[in-house]
Amino acid sequence: MTDHVLVSDADAVRTITLNRADKRNALTAAMYATMAEAVRTAPDAGMRVILFEGAGGFFTGGNDIGDFLANPPSSEDAPVFRFLAQLATTPLALVAAVEGMAVGIGTTMLLHCDLVYAAPDARLHVPFVDLGLVPEAASSLLMPRTMGHAQAARMLMLGEPIGAEEALATGILSGIVPTADLSAHARAKAAALAAKPAGALRQTKALMRPDQALILDTMRKEAGIFGACLRSPEAMAAFQSFMTRGKR
Repeated sequence: MTDHVLVSDADAVRTITLNRADKRNALTAAMYATMAEAVRTAPDAGMRVILFEGAGGFFTGGNDIGDFLANPPSSEDAPVFRFLAQLATTPLALVAAVEGMAVGIGTTMLLHCDLVYAAPDARLHVPFVDLGLVPEAASSLLMPRTMGHAQAARMLMLGEPIGAEEALATGILSGIVPTADLSAHARAKAAALAAKPAGALRQTKALMRPDQALILDTMRKEAGIFGACLRSPEAMAAFQSFMTRGKR
């Protein structure tokens, strides 16, 4: 457990808050482990919906590079991959409130959410190739499916970030909400889902996402290539450059 992730339950909604604002909510292995367990245990706790949000004006700046290099994901049991598998397989509705930066997995996890609301300043960025890596979270499948190959290539291959308006137009977002209203709006939508007949809600989500096996298989393929890339000279050089820039 870590206090960098806050988990609270109310009215059948489990809220998972990234709470490391001094580091732009950069994700560590301990944070992934906490989130994976929070998603896994939510159904048995009587939850119907899970809401993700970030503290301090950020969703997440992606992986904490120092922690990532110290604890590289070397198997499917790595905390990050456990978290992604839980996202892909949970029967519960998933809602996200995105403010500010959503880097790497901060963007790809949104592809598994059913409703995503963002503040006008939201910025989605997946710089995997720039770091010598490949996509994860089945984003190589889900992003082209959601926004089309050409737009997905801009993000996944060129590494170009997009803002809230473009994310809405390409189908990643459900809506754009004024920053001051974002949290309340997302919580209201989560509560509205939680008030629906639970069985019908779960079955509807399952019908809308019939290819769970394909998504999990894509995650496994990505993870294998990701691990190999992580050990490559070009990735090491990219990470070294990133760390050097961060110290300036």
